[in-house]
Amino acid sequence: MNENYIYGKNSIIEALESGTREFNKILISNNSRADQKIEKIKQLATKLGIVYQFVTPQKLNQIETEGRHQGVIALISPIKYVELEDFLVQNKDSETSVVILDGIEDSHNIGAIIRSCVCAGVKAIILPSRRGVLINSTVEKTSAGAINHISIIKVNSLVNTVQKLKENDYWVIASDHHAKDNYYDIDYTNMNFALIMGAEHSGISKSLIKLSDFKVKIPMLTNFNSLNVSNATAIILFESVKQRGIKNE
Repeated sequence: MNENYIYGKNSIIEALESGTREFNKILISNNSRADQKIEKIKQLATKLGIVYQFVTPQKLNQIETEGRHQGVIALISPIKYVELEDFLVQNKDSETSVVILDGIEDSHNIGAIIRSCVCAGVKAIILPSRRGVLINSTVEKTSAGAINHISIIKVNSLVNTVQKLKENDYWVIASDHHAKDNYYDIDYTNMNFALIMGAEHSGISKSLIKLSDFKVKIPMLTNFNSLNVSNATAIILFESVKQRGIKNE
C-alpha cells in the first residue's frame, strides 16, 4: 500500500484497533451502504478523536486508482503527533515559540515552513485537523529532515488552542497584510509567542485575528500581491532570532 494511506474496511479497523498507525483523517464514500464495518470504523474514529468525513466515490478513486478501497480510505501521517498539553508541560520553564498554520493547503509550503522553524529555534508547529494539509510524505521530504527535530501538534480547534496558549503565557502574533504595525516593530525578546500564518488567498480566520495580541505585516515596495507564505514565515521568525541574538550579546 501507499505510505500515505491505507484502504479497505478490515485493514482500517485493524489499524484503528492496534494503535500502530498515526491517522490524519478517514474518508468514507457518501454513497457507501452503512454496514457494520463502516459503523465500527466511525465509532472507533470518534472514540480515538480521529476526524472522518464523507466524500464522493470519485474522490476515493483519485487516491486509490484501482478501485479497491471498499468505500473507505484512511490518510496516514509518517510522523507521530504530539499532544498540546504534553508540549506545554515539557516547555513550561523555557522561553518558547510556536507557529500555527491556519488553512495552508500546499504540502511543499508546510515542509518549507517546518525547515525554517527548526532553523529559527521554534519548538512546535500547530496544525488544524480539519482545515488544511496535515503531515504526509511530501511535507516530510520537503522539510529535508527538519520534521524530525520539531514537535508537530494536531488540534481540532485552533480557537481553543490559541486560548489555551494565552492561558499559558504565550503572546499571539497574527501575520495580516491589513495590519498597521510592521513585523519588526514587535519586541520578540523575553516572551513566549505563537505566530499565526494563514493561507495565501484567504488569510487567517477572523476568530483568530480577534484573539491575537499583535497584528503585523511585512511592508512591500510594490503593489504585488504578497510573499509566499513559507517566505513570509521565515522573514518574521528570523526577526525574532535577530532580536534575541542582539539581546544576548
